[in-house]
Amino acid sequence: MSWRADLPPVRGRLLFDEPLAPFTWLRVGGNADALFLPADEEDLAAVLRALPPEVPVTVLGVGSNVIVRDGGVEGLVIRLAGRAFGEIAIEPEDNRVIAGAAVLDSALARAAAGAGIGGLEFFAGIPGTVGGALTMNAGCYGGETGDWLSVAWGLDRSGAPKVFTVADFAFGYRHSSAPRDIIWTAAVFQGRPGDSAGIQEAMTAITRRRETTQPIREKTGGSTFKNPPGHSAWKLVDNAGWRGKPWGGAMFSPLHANFLINTGDATAADLEDLGEAVREDVLKKFGVALEWEIKRIGRRN
Repeated sequence: MSWRADLPPVRGRLLFDEPLAPFTWLRVGGNADALFLPADEEDLAAVLRALPPEVPVTVLGVGSNVIVRDGGVEGLVIRLAGRAFGEIAIEPEDNRVIAGAAVLDSALARAAAGAGIGGLEFFAGIPGTVGGALTMNAGCYGGETGDWLSVAWGLDRSGAPKVFTVADFAFGYRHSSAPRDIIWTAAVFQGRPGDSAGIQEAMTAITRRRETTQPIREKTGGSTFKNPPGHSAWKLVDNAGWRGKPWGGAMFSPLHANFLINTGDATAADLEDLGEAVREDVLKKFGVALEWEIKRIGRRN
């Protein structure tokens, strides 16, 4: 991995052979060949420009919807954090919110509510960041990212700045058609006039619903499978008999059958193998193909 020695000096943090498990909610997985936490967009662009094109690049947010495989992740892993990527700006006269890619979705919802900007309260129920929401059109409780996005910008694999309008994303269910190599740095969301108290009440209801129906205090990765057309993924998993059934250190939660959990000592292989076993069983029993919503990255041992 001679490319690591050729990277320019950085103002952020550049760590080699860094364990990634602590950066994910499931707390599993191997090391990154290199983990880069850029100080700002210029720092990120400089490293991307110097990185040989054959070196893979992986972006990791707060790790709420990802399984890092036990063999680690090849190439450069980029994690956006800190003030440069975590700021929120409000344009109340236009009901707009500008948020960095590292902003937590729940923080975006709170900022909008505080400014009396409606429409974005569903973000209170999404356990991720703005960057991840853009990548997968994250949504819940009747709202999706694409419903409220105006424009987003980021850097491509060569470090060049790019701007995309919502039309450029061609959003679908948990899908974006934007180029996969874009590293999102910020986005603008167009809300609507609202009442702060009413918006906050709706967010409180979302939070309470999550707390009573989802294992949010477990080592989990959020929804494991996308809902197939005409079906609920959790019902398929439940009806196939996998709710609460141990598989090594992994299990589909007794509270919500579409939530994979690490019961304490799971490996990434335990989690992924359980998911694949469930997919195979559901297809055999019901003729329905489950598609992963959790992203699996890296090398298997």
